Amino acid sequence: MSDTLRPRAALRTAVVWEVLQDVLERRAKATGRPALDVLDTGGGSGNFAVPVARLGHRVTVVDPSPNALFALERRAAEADVADRVRGVQGDAHGLFDVAERGGYDVVLCHGVLEYVDDPAEGVRNTVAALRPDGVLSLLAAGLGGAVLSRALAGHFREARQALDDPNGRWGTGDPVPRRFTADQLTGLVEGAGLRVGAVHGVRVFADLVPGALVDTEPGALDELLKLEAAAAELAAFHSVATQLHVLGEAPGAEGV
Repeated sequence: MSDTLRPRAALRTAVVWEVLQDVLERRAKATGRPALDVLDTGGGSGNFAVPVARLGHRVTVVDPSPNALFALERRAAEADVADRVRGVQGDAHGLFDVAERGGYDVVLCHGVLEYVDDPAEGVRNTVAALRPDGVLSLLAAGLGGAVLSRALAGHFREARQALDDPNGRWGTGDPVPRRFTADQLTGLVEGAGLRVGAVHGVRVFADLVPGALVDTEPGALDELLKLEAAAAELAAFHSVATQLHVLGEAPGAEGV
């Protein structure tokens, strides 16, 4: 994997980052434009935006938090990509108050749908931001991963509540307002007019393996990263992933 996202934090981002790099490379070849226009909705402090800019692409980050945008500006400057990263304050509901409709080759919608009032509207807005041959990268919290983690922690009542709750919440103290199944996310993507290019399970094992083991066992991190990558595309593991990643392709998107 790229050194950009290498340390232990890579356990949370490795699968998505590898897929995203491949998408950007293929879109650049298909369009004949080495520098693509990328929109990162809810991009926060630039966990993906800055690495994408380091690949040579132009990134617009839309986020409601001024503090996150300040951190983004600082991170982009430290990475020497400030000229390719633009941060604007806004959200998915009023996306086109601050972003261009139909102006982006790739749109990232990571960790957004859990918090919006209407996920279907959120997906429709991100799709409307795409060019006719664009690609959507959608990442959201998975229901199965939350149920499994609560059960393994001995919180069986909470695990059952998350399983039965329409929004996948395990209780009033749950910090995540909404979780999804793979079928729900692919349904949202297809309902917005895109075809589903791929579905990936993210953090299938990473949140369950003791951190001490990863930190102290020689080679454990690399082997766990390989395991995550191998399991990511297998449908059997989507139902227990902490997050789910869906690629949505516009009808004109060839070569993805």
